[in-house]
Amino acid sequence: MPRPARYVQDIAEAMSIKYNNRVYEKKRRGEDVISLSFGEAYFDIPLFRFDDLPTPELYHYSHSRGLPELRALLAEYYRGRFGVPVDPATEIVVTAGSKIALHMAFMATLAPGDEVLIHEPAWVSYTEQVRLCHAHPVQVPYETTVAEYRHFITERTRAIVVNNPNNPTGRLVTSAEWEELHRLADEHDLYLISDEAYSDYVLEPGGFISAAAFDPAKTHTIVCNTLSKNYGMSGWRIGYVFTNEEMLRQILKLNQHLITCPATILEWYVVRHFHEVLGITAPQIRDVVVKRRAVARMLDGFGLRYLPGEGTFYLFVSIEESGLGSEEFCTRLLEERGVSTVPGIGYGESCDQFIRISVGSEGLDRIRSGVEQIARLIRETAAVPELNGAAVGA
Repeated sequence: MPRPARYVQDIAEAMSIKYNNRVYEKKRRGEDVISLSFGEAYFDIPLFRFDDLPTPELYHYSHSRGLPELRALLAEYYRGRFGVPVDPATEIVVTAGSKIALHMAFMATLAPGDEVLIHEPAWVSYTEQVRLCHAHPVQVPYETTVAEYRHFITERTRAIVVNNPNNPTGRLVTSAEWEELHRLADEHDLYLISDEAYSDYVLEPGGFISAAAFDPAKTHTIVCNTLSKNYGMSGWRIGYVFTNEEMLRQILKLNQHLITCPATILEWYVVRHFHEVLGITAPQIRDVVVKRRAVARMLDGFGLRYLPGEGTFYLFVSIEESGLGSEEFCTRLLEERGVSTVPGIGYGESCDQFIRISVGSEGLDRIRSGVEQIARLIRETAAVPELNGAAVGA
């Protein structure tokens, strides 16, 4: 039997999806699982009409850049909400989710042997997508500051990946940090690839700052975003990428060869109902962020520590007091206690003493039950003997 490509064999399975698949399988068997691993928020969105969408257009390919009407709406949204100018005709491509947008950004910028700086904790697919481009992810430990990035830059460094707000911590990039990142990009001729999938999960005005706000011409900036997280449409796989016209032209070629275009019927659906969906999801986004804050207080009550952050619907919780690595911890938590979380090791080697919990798909009572089980498992597997007698917390 012919062998699969070695470079594909060598990449890791996506850690979050691996655990979510176990949850789906358990639920199909009728098992109850407290799902704190899902990378989405469950919004209440009505099913709008489909019978007013244009036919026969919706049965056929759209423009490979995406429907002009949808590109115009997305460009208008970034300009109005984040002050970033985007030319819908030449600077944006609509994709089948932002995951493929990120991969195409890597494909368009990297040559074999190039290096990409990826600050941990890093979303699970960055490193593997870089490897699929035959390039090398340089994983920067989570304690490292932006000012220290220059110590990791070599003559082979080609790009820096920035996830803002960060999945899994919810941390936001500050203005001063963006200034330093753009200074590094200018000094070393680097691309900044900014994943802004959780841009709307920030309550404070001005709390979220797009990478392109400091590079409006997008000379070295590539921004990827999605309707999946911000609009509760993860199953529809509609994302987008914008950058300068020349780089966008290269990404467009990849889009044409890899997916042709997103699903035309879903593009038209979003065009027809874009502002209605925003109006419905905006208050629900606010509710999720408020719930995240309530869960943070809950963690405090149980004496559990987590990395700082305000955005998204995740918290990155320390299990350092446990004697288990994060994957063994999460496996036992799921199989023995019916609570699904994501191992921190999936977000980088410096993160093995953390787990990611999501607050987007369960109510507070079930989240509290899940957090209590996390605290109990930490206590029962504590590496320090005296912790075995400690109270679980209230």
